[in-house]
Amino acid sequence: MGVHFFTGFPGFISSQLIRELFRKNQTHDVIVIVLAGELIKANMEKDNILAEFPKCSIRIVEGDITLPNLGLENQIVQEIVPQIEVLWHLAAIYDLAVPRDIAWKVNVHGTTMVNDFVRALPNLRRYMYFSTAYVAGTREGVLRENELIRPSAFKNYYEETKYEAEHRVEDLKSEIPLTIIRPGIVRGHSETGETIKFDGPYFFLNMVDRIKCLPFIPYIGHSNSTINVVPVDYIINASTYLVDEKSAEGKTLHLTDPHPHPVQEVYRTMVKLLTNHYPRGRLPLIVAKVSLQVPLIRQKLGVEQETLDYLVWNAKFDTSEAVDILKKGDIKCPDFIQTMPRMIDFYLAHKEDKSYQIQIK
Repeated sequence: MGVHFFTGFPGFISSQLIRELFRKNQTHDVIVIVLAGELIKANMEKDNILAEFPKCSIRIVEGDITLPNLGLENQIVQEIVPQIEVLWHLAAIYDLAVPRDIAWKVNVHGTTMVNDFVRALPNLRRYMYFSTAYVAGTREGVLRENELIRPSAFKNYYEETKYEAEHRVEDLKSEIPLTIIRPGIVRGHSETGETIKFDGPYFFLNMVDRIKCLPFIPYIGHSNSTINVVPVDYIINASTYLVDEKSAEGKTLHLTDPHPHPVQEVYRTMVKLLTNHYPRGRLPLIVAKVSLQVPLIRQKLGVEQETLDYLVWNAKFDTSEAVDILKKGDIKCPDFIQTMPRMIDFYLAHKEDKSYQIQIK
């Protein structure tokens, strides 16, 4: 059983992936690359994981994915390169409001450096690269797993830089056994509700929670779109299955909800669960957009303005390849509406804790 190497630790998804790999006995030894500023947090997370799995090991190496050889010392590189059998690349800046230069440095240049490192691994069985379903930018209609088409525009720099990064990984398919994972919008665990930060769909929970003193809560705009939100446990179960699944090699797979719900239905359910009333009336989308251009309003409501772009985007992710492969492992995406009460319970229990909230500028 070889060593699994991770970027993106101690992030929520990488931490959960490591736990699941240990739980399923897929590896006992993990190496994680961590920025100097994250070492304290990484060591705490390492201790938490090893308390659950005392027979396993996690080695933390200090580095920086935007540097050649990932900024690792030469001696460490020589030591670990022959050991690595699986490399998981999750490190990225996920913030929808990120400036372009920062997003480009980490998401595109960083991935180029990781790709160079991957090429030098003599015993690599699989390179697992985490992209996003939103590399599609503003393209609409049915979006397929085997397509990587430059859209006429992107909704934000996060999408653009993830598109550029995925292109660079795609180019490796002819020489390296790899799988590209494209998750939808990731939320907390479908059964426990657990997450570590309130972004994505949680921005709407923030907003509803903060205006619930109003006589009624309106719908935002008029949308016929669906919203594709997947629980973290689906991403974890699917990815740890796919890493050892031969048929996933060389594939790009949508880990999105095959049966997404309409935006209006999701919003309606959120408002009902948080306030015990259904929304009434309608705030025009343009009014919401203009309001969220004011920093003070964004901060008061706890919403990033880029979030609104996803409410009226008409696209459907085709998941046939992913569903087909995951069927063998009996892995399905839990239903969003049915499992939303757990998400909201967790949100209500932790909404006052600043460490869960995103700093909105």
